[in-house]
Amino acid sequence: MSQSIYPWQQASWQQLQTLRPRMPHAILFHGAAGIGKADFIERFAQGLLCEAVLPDGHACGQCASCGWFSQHNHPDYRRLRPESMEDEPIDEEGDGEAKKAAKSKTPSKEIKIEQIRALADFMNISTHRQGLRVVVLYPAEALNNAASNALLKTLEEPPPGTVFLLASNSLDRLLPTILSRCRKFSLPMPSHDEALAWLKAQGVADADSWLREQGGAPLAAMRQAEAGSREELEILLQLLAHPSVEGALKVADKLQKVPLSGPVSWLQRWLYDVFSYKLAGNIRYYPRYQKELASLADKIHVSRLLAAIKGANDRRATSDHPLSPKLFLEDMLLDYANCCA
Repeated sequence: MSQSIYPWQQASWQQLQTLRPRMPHAILFHGAAGIGKADFIERFAQGLLCEAVLPDGHACGQCASCGWFSQHNHPDYRRLRPESMEDEPIDEEGDGEAKKAAKSKTPSKEIKIEQIRALADFMNISTHRQGLRVVVLYPAEALNNAASNALLKTLEEPPPGTVFLLASNSLDRLLPTILSRCRKFSLPMPSHDEALAWLKAQGVADADSWLREQGGAPLAAMRQAEAGSREELEILLQLLAHPSVEGALKVADKLQKVPLSGPVSWLQRWLYDVFSYKLAGNIRYYPRYQKELASLADKIHVSRLLAAIKGANDRRATSDHPLSPKLFLEDMLLDYANCCA
């Protein structure tokens, strides 16, 4: 976890402190992926639990509560995330064969009902430090249906002295009933210049390109830059620049093991650039492909382009749980190739 909030979060932090005198029982922080929402809410959680909180709302970092928090064992704090986001595997009970089977399983990308039920004992006992009890949960859209309904029951009758801090990358993927029981708090995307300055300060080379390709999200850009490879992105962009049925099938085969949210997002940004160039001559995400984007914008009719954009948006909602990644990609890329034909 970051030891401080990011530069572009200063105004949001100050705004958040105004809620402290009458703290809502649940706050839902929402904004684009890759801007630091998780670090922000965990920093706020530490401030809520701190026994000598500073005037600006930040934790002191010195008290017993801050010590426990930094060691991830504060008795009045719980964090719920999918198994796939945990740094260390979850302990499994059972004999040697059961543990071996558990370790071989792919970590779940969902927040499960068992994780919500495990909060029952935590919320039904007195707090250890006579202060608040804090539950952090992200990303909220990772809640499966059973977990969403279990959480909803808790939010409908929140235990006294308990604060839920949730974070979401897309509110439209959450139950309306959960939305209605949370105080929504928007965390905005940083300006391009602000994000770029931060990336350069972190020593990221070619920061502008990485930032544009990740839609302006600085943390996502830094992760991709650290990975140091655009190979999968370039495979897709080459097809999008020169669409064909044969190419679509080949690319689907090559990218079938890539998390599908990536290719769908890359296609969405590409289509946005085509649309933007067609209407205003601007390119936001892929200026390296200006020639190809200009050519496509010249020949694709607006109605077909809008249909392609809608199709990509619809697919984003189902990309986390496809029946077959390869078929999903084939269908998406063949639709794009036909749109450009």
